[in-house]
Amino acid sequence: MKSKNKIFIIFYLLIFTNGFASENYFDNAKNLYAKKEYEKSKFLFQKNLVFNPKDAKSYLYLAKIYEIEENEKEIEKNLNTTLLLEPDNEEAMYMIIDIELKRSNFSKVKELQSDFEKICTSLCEKISSIKERLKNFDTSNES
Repeated sequence: MKSKNKIFIIFYLLIFTNGFASENYFDNAKNLYAKKEYEKSKFLFQKNLVFNPKDAKSYLYLAKIYEIEENEKEIEKNLNTTLLLEPDNEEAMYMIIDIELKRSNFSKVKELQSDFEKICTSLCEKISSIKERLKNFDTSNES
């Protein structure tokens, strides 16, 4: 009976420490990101995702790092994963809208803008920026 208790305690400690370690990975990665140590930060965000593959915030930060590195494929992949896990993530939605604006995919922008207006709470001021960019495109096409 005592050996079963020991095994249970060891198992419990392993689970608890893995959860704690993954939390530390995210916090440490976020601190490194703030210090602009992007390579180290990227590694820790990726390591965090090994322990917590549904952590939308890690995917969002990875997208931001890939944006700095100008890796469009990875930006979009990580933003799409962020939105898959957290469909109301305003920052990820705005970043996707920005990508589509740069691609001149205005029908997609209008669709995303509508979704963005429904979910916005802290980035609502970006709506006018999106509308202005769309308007500027429409104006330049009329010329």
